[in-house]
Amino acid sequence: MIKKLIMMGCVCLLSASFHAQKTLNINLSKKETEVSPVVKEKVEEFAARINTIIQEEKKLMEADLEVLKAKNLEKADFDKEKAQIADRYSEKIDQKIEDLGFDLDMVIQKQVKYSLLNTDVTSNEELKAKLLKKFRPSRNLTGYFSYGIMTLTNSQPDNELDKNIGYANNLEFGLKLNYQLSRTSPWAIISGLGFSWRTLRLDNNMLFAKNADNGVYLEQYQGSVDKSKLRTGYIMVPLGVQYNFSKLKNAGMDIQYRNYYRGFKVGANVYGGVKMSTNNIFKGNEGEFRNRGNYQVNPFVYGAQFTVSYNGISLFVKKDFSSFFKDSYFKDDKALIFGLAIGLD
Repeated sequence: MIKKLIMMGCVCLLSASFHAQKTLNINLSKKETEVSPVVKEKVEEFAARINTIIQEEKKLMEADLEVLKAKNLEKADFDKEKAQIADRYSEKIDQKIEDLGFDLDMVIQKQVKYSLLNTDVTSNEELKAKLLKKFRPSRNLTGYFSYGIMTLTNSQPDNELDKNIGYANNLEFGLKLNYQLSRTSPWAIISGLGFSWRTLRLDNNMLFAKNADNGVYLEQYQGSVDKSKLRTGYIMVPLGVQYNFSKLKNAGMDIQYRNYYRGFKVGANVYGGVKMSTNNIFKGNEGEFRNRGNYQVNPFVYGAQFTVSYNGISLFVKKDFSSFFKDSYFKDDKALIFGLAIGLD
């Protein structure tokens, strides 16, 4: 019995440590409790009954000890009989505790189950229902942030922009829709909504300028240039699929699942976007300006993207099928972007 009580204490300590460190967290409810309410109630009731037994037997033992003291025995004889009385009452206490019929093994099993699942289920059916709810397919929105280096590809001979383009980049953030097809499926549909800012920087003291007809061209600046860039913002919507290579896991009760957010993944999607605004930003030794207006940037963008991910980190390449500028301005220049994305799963 004493060994079982020690074991029960270890289970409770393990439960407290488990929740404090949070090294494993598969609770089915949002509330985290160190000890199962059912276990706590049963243990407290059992402890109260044990305490009553001990107090009752303690009073009887003290009375026997008083009788023993009255005999005025030699110390060796007194100690010997005192030990015999203690052993007799210890056996009586153990027997009375045993007679209570407390199933400590069952309580330990309940606490272990509660520590893992945070639930006091009373049947396998209820446990299976909770597991199915916990390990359902991933279907939600997660945030992401990405940054990419951009270049312009062109099947035509180099134009003025190609000859004078400097560092270009694409900054994007938004929400990604994840729709896993089933609890065990490696396939998921991906979509979402993002906000993208594409920035073209010019070298060689060039700046973006407009003529009287709002036509855009590059103009040579006579002084020194600190910055010369054209930044365009888009609202982007992707649509594609993702494949997860992570292995199936067993949740118990013959329930398997695949962790959608962990492991190695590949994805492919098409995307489309609508322009929000274009801003021409310039700073030179003779002044600076910001001009938000029409610089003949394509109002619509569309293309395809390929992504390789591990956990929440992704490497991607995306290629526009649409020209960066509309009509005949810098004809056939199309964005090619290589970048890194961080998913806020």
